[in-house]
Amino acid sequence: MSNTEKNEKRITFGTIHIPDLSKQLIAETLAATRISSGKLVRRFESSFARLIGAPTAVAVSSGTDADILALAVLYDYGAKRGDEVIVPALSFVATGNAVLHAGFTPVFVDIDRKTLNIDVGQIEAALSPRTRAIMPVHLMGKPADMDAINAIAEHYGLMVIEDAAEAHGAKYKGRDAGTLAQLGAFSLYIAHIITTGEGGIVSVQNEKDAEILRSLRSHGRACKCKVCTLNAASKYCAKRFDSKDGEDIRFTFERVGYSSKMNELEAAIGLGNLENYDEILEKRHDNLMHVLDRFDRFSPYLSTISEASHETIGPHAIPIIVEASTGITRAALTVHLEAHGIETRTLFASMPTQCPGFAYLGYREGQFPNAEYMGRNGLHIGVHQDLTLEDMDYVMETLAAFLDRAS
Repeated sequence: MSNTEKNEKRITFGTIHIPDLSKQLIAETLAATRISSGKLVRRFESSFARLIGAPTAVAVSSGTDADILALAVLYDYGAKRGDEVIVPALSFVATGNAVLHAGFTPVFVDIDRKTLNIDVGQIEAALSPRTRAIMPVHLMGKPADMDAINAIAEHYGLMVIEDAAEAHGAKYKGRDAGTLAQLGAFSLYIAHIITTGEGGIVSVQNEKDAEILRSLRSHGRACKCKVCTLNAASKYCAKRFDSKDGEDIRFTFERVGYSSKMNELEAAIGLGNLENYDEILEKRHDNLMHVLDRFDRFSPYLSTISEASHETIGPHAIPIIVEASTGITRAALTVHLEAHGIETRTLFASMPTQCPGFAYLGYREGQFPNAEYMGRNGLHIGVHQDLTLEDMDYVMETLAAFLDRAS
């Protein structure tokens, strides 16, 4: 019998609940047989926007689509296909994929090892006449240095789009992640603080961008009203044939678009989660800080991030970095944690140099030493709301036992 089979303790990475409100809304939606994007999606959009202090939000089918569509808004501001977007080298691969799927060229910048976020001191050297935007990632829910990023963008006339996939609940100088730039893209995947099962949402600062996003998520249609009369079960829409030549605007496609709508069943799950948001956030943040505040005990073998006075980390997960100079390996630590019931994820990779799909871009190993270090030596574990402080103590005891054996 293996160690894993002997161990009954289980610290899973993520969790999901379908609250009673969600079950009620799902049942009502199924009974009405109107499950495509409609009133529940609109209700979820307005509730999410209100929660983070954004003027509005547009729901889509995934966090990756949230990135892609937010980037595609750039075309309405004059960007051309092949133009460049600055992104950190270290992120979940969806960040780099989204830039490519939106038709742009990712230009990668190394990270700061202490924050895991883009090194703002290297951004200006990566700019070119074809740069159109900067997409910082709030990795592991720790806010990027948005004042410095926004200052660079303003100086060079660039748009900033936040990849806030993991940053629910994160605050930077009193403001929520997703409201620190023109657009903010969130994931609503199962492991995230607010979930719709699958799904994503873009927080928006002005109605023009919201209309563009509504068009983009539905094939680029000219239809982009905040409330669709047809989706509200009306038999007639006064705007539908109100064009100069009387043609049906539902079949007028103003831009290259996507099929990325959220459906009513997903929105129902999200609405239930929003009702419990404060409780979920508090529990997860307590779990996170219980470990981060005590993590110095593992120095010099292991390190992690810290919460600065000007910020609140969105409690997505606990990053753990193995210090290679000590002779310990991530592989050995991962095996130990998994054998003791603690589920792990690697801390992503340097997209341009450690993800084979990006090899055609021509980057070389060694160009992003900090991102590459994390790709070899980083992992992360869960802090979700079903875990307790006792579970967090178990994680720390298990780490300590590994170090006692390894050192």
